[in-house]
Amino acid sequence: MLRRPLEPKQYTSIAFGQRCAQAGVRPSTGRTGTCFDNAITESFFASLECELIDRRTFRTRSEAERAVFAYIEGFYNPRRRHSANGQLSPAEYERRHVIKSIQEDGYAAA
Repeated sequence: MLRRPLEPKQYTSIAFGQRCAQAGVRPSTGRTGTCFDNAITESFFASLECELIDRRTFRTRSEAERAVFAYIEGFYNPRRRHSANGQLSPAEYERRHVIKSIQEDGYAAA
């Protein structure tokens, strides 16, 4: 799940880092002050804004929510390739990661 931090300190806490490790994910934050902090997340939000939000006018919040969901699940995750993922879509990258985990560990990471 990608989300913008409302409270940046919670994303750099020890507990957050431990929970990420338990879940088998790598947080997108780097060291304080580096230009790469949240680069992937910021890239996603820039794409969302440029490719969807700025091109449409939504009559209701519900309409906007459906459009964002359709963009993420219908295009961004299954088809849009990313340099950070070796030019794979997020869905394909995750699929390969799960297969690799199964092969290496004999089970899928939860």
